[in-house]
Amino acid sequence: MSSSKVHKSLTDADLLLEYRRYGELAVLGELYDRYMTLVYGVCMKYLKDREESRDAVMQIFEKLIVTLREHEVAHFKSWLFVTSRNHCLMQLRAGKGKKFEEFSSLRMENDTVFHLDDEPEMEANLTKLEKCMETLVVEQKQCVQLFYLQQKCYKEIVQLTGFDDNKVKSYIQNGKRNLKICMDQHG
Repeated sequence: MSSSKVHKSLTDADLLLEYRRYGELAVLGELYDRYMTLVYGVCMKYLKDREESRDAVMQIFEKLIVTLREHEVAHFKSWLFVTSRNHCLMQLRAGKGKKFEEFSSLRMENDTVFHLDDEPEMEANLTKLEKCMETLVVEQKQCVQLFYLQQKCYKEIVQLTGFDDNKVKSYIQNGKRNLKICMDQHG
């Protein structure tokens, strides 16, 4: 049996494990190929431009080459969705994604129809989130950014910040709660 047929029969978790062990791009390519349509759909939802979305799909793959060798991921599909969304939000925040392409909807492999967000509403929410992030105490802001935006695990945040494990969990939990309160008050 060829290695590509073997790879197709492996679970996501098995492919992740094999990629972490041997670093073969063919293994990562097989895994990413399973969800490339999902990634493209997420990118189109946020970036609303076919070319930028195609570029983002490749940039996200390039990120995975390094990230998946260094970090353990328990649920690849949901992790990849969040990673893709965060990549797009960071691009929008950096002032990219200003060209928009009209289309009615994007049908995914699983026949889920994604409805496009209204761009001004998304921009307003991002602005609101930025302002609310500034209201957090420094430790909460640092831990929330590391956990949600940079997708660091608790152990990594402990190492990066010097806070103990319970403090990190507390800062993230309280920071998230305070962000929700702030966003609701300014909604």
